[in-house]
Amino acid sequence: MLSKTELKELTREETVIKLRDNQEALMNLRFQHALQQLDNPLEIKKVKKEIAQLKTILREYEMGNR
Repeated sequence: MLSKTELKELTREETVIKLRDNQEALMNLRFQHALQQLDNPLEIKKVKKEIAQLKTILREYEMGNR
């Protein structure tokens, strides 16, 4: 997980890559949770929050606010 300041410093390309990585991680966490192999279910919440933050940053790029 990156902090908010680290997220703000990412370029558009780095943000897209990080978003793709987090989406894959979320899918893996959901599989682990379904198979009851996940030690900390709160990881899913953290990854979903970071995905939302990354999508917000990408939207700001689209609107020209960054």
